[in-house]
Amino acid sequence: MRHAVAALFAAFVIAAGAVGAQEGPYRFARAIPIGGEGGWDYLTVDAQAHRLYVSHATKIVVIDTESYKAVGEIADTPGVHGIALAPELGRGFSSNGRENKVSIVDLKTLKTIQKVTTGDNPDAILYEPGRKEVYAFNGRGKSATVIDAAKGTVIATIPLEGKPEFAQADSKAGRIFVNLEDLNSIKVIDTAKHAVAATWPIAPGESASGMAIDLDNHRLYIGCDNKLMLMIDNTNGAVVYSVPIGEGVDANAFDPATKLAFASSGGSATVTVAREESPTLLKVVQTLKTVKGARTMALDPLTHRIYLAANVSGTFTIQVYEMVKGS
Repeated sequence: MRHAVAALFAAFVIAAGAVGAQEGPYRFARAIPIGGEGGWDYLTVDAQAHRLYVSHATKIVVIDTESYKAVGEIADTPGVHGIALAPELGRGFSSNGRENKVSIVDLKTLKTIQKVTTGDNPDAILYEPGRKEVYAFNGRGKSATVIDAAKGTVIATIPLEGKPEFAQADSKAGRIFVNLEDLNSIKVIDTAKHAVAATWPIAPGESASGMAIDLDNHRLYIGCDNKLMLMIDNTNGAVVYSVPIGEGVDANAFDPATKLAFASSGGSATVTVAREESPTLLKVVQTLKTVKGARTMALDPLTHRIYLAANVSGTFTIQVYEMVKGS
């Protein structure tokens, strides 16, 4: 057994060496082996509770971000895509794509409280704290199911015309923004009316996947399949700026403290790190080498670490990257 563990550790070290010392604000820190079979999708950070939630086939693995160890699991989430957190309610919400349901989970016990029926194939999921509502974005259903987070009841179903991908909320503005991957556009949802208020084209971007938000400067960052990350004014939908990124983008993140925007691209095994120099200028400061297939990503805004999921040497792992001191 000791030899097997040593061999696995050596594989991680080799993988880390390939992505280790690089020019730029980020560097590889460690790998957290999880193992087990099946695919994965979204990662979600609870910065205050020091937890990372990792979707993994039919369960969600919960990792302590201080000890870097798994501390529990949320079971019975068939085809899970993501998890949204409502810390003030002590609840989490998972989108179970294979059963067309959202699980409502007690964040202390990690036990399922109830399940709520959604549209076909719920994928991205978002908690909107202003109205304490959960939005499950149904990929094949081309809709959003709105759930009262406290009561666990469906409030509305919003038709979206196309296939929704990732979304972000601006509670002060009463708006939710969601990418429609197959229509090259963003739908703007009025949270008070539970209705689409506007549709914005994303040209020159195509097939947008990930989305991040800068609430202070009213900017969206979206990763597009044609190797662009766009900066979009979320008050009017104007494409303000764009930078090149890698192939196979999946996720985006934005750190309000450092003003860094991220785009993770599993096809090219890179994370593009760009600095928001101003609300009209984005500058690439690093092309961070990761590992092949590392596409889903989450940012911890307190530690500034980024986490990516990948299969390394046959083992499902979480890759951790941290800021270089002085960056």
